[in-house]
Amino acid sequence: MGEIAIEAKHRPKRIRDRIKLTLPMRVTCRESRGYQWVESTRLLDVTQFGAGFTLKRLTEPGRLLLLTMPLPRQLRCFDHADLQYSVWALVRHFSVFRETTDEGGTIFRGGVAFLGKRPPRSFEADPATRYEPQEHCGAKAELWQVNDPVGAGGQRNVARAETRLIVPVEVMVEAYDEAGKISRQEQTVTENLSSRGASIPTGMDVEVGRFLRITSQHDKVSLFAAVRSRRVAPDGIPRLGLEFLHQRWPI
Repeated sequence: MGEIAIEAKHRPKRIRDRIKLTLPMRVTCRESRGYQWVESTRLLDVTQFGAGFTLKRLTEPGRLLLLTMPLPRQLRCFDHADLQYSVWALVRHFSVFRETTDEGGTIFRGGVAFLGKRPPRSFEADPATRYEPQEHCGAKAELWQVNDPVGAGGQRNVARAETRLIVPVEVMVEAYDEAGKISRQEQTVTENLSSRGASIPTGMDVEVGRFLRITSQHDKVSLFAAVRSRRVAPDGIPRLGLEFLHQRWPI
């Protein structure tokens, strides 16, 4: 299938063209306070400032990843003598690259900007936080920086783009384990819905920041969503506020 972009709003022009380099790489992602995954993959291209690669796991623009790879010393900004180069990176764009026949079934392609040896302090407090990049400082600058978080708990401080409708739709919710395999499934019904997000009651113990897959046989749609909020309603059942990532629900 063609690429379906999960893009940041503005993608600045690259200061240097990426070098095609297929090195092995390890990607570590903390989706939430209590959940992280590690995936081995390969670089597609790289500069001192950033890189491109594919993943079997989902992330989104604004999230931070830790990349570890045997990068040539001339492409490093620090740790020139170490065998492995570990650098924190900001996801700038992310897209569905292709579907596969494997369980989980999706290969993603991402592009990141390198930040440095350590993440911001706000990330340590809440790994679901999303960031906006600062404008690059010019050709002599070695690494990107990030502005203040766009919102606590991974939530943007903006009004919803669309009003949610009270639409009950039966959906299958799937969560993934650290290996990228489906670990939990639950049938539930949406309490409200728009083309960009939904609220669902669930018995799943998932934190803000996690990524889920939502499937509706009735609407013939299966898409990915990020958990933006979690609250326990008066009936004692948790509700998840979801934002759809790579496509819209066909309202």
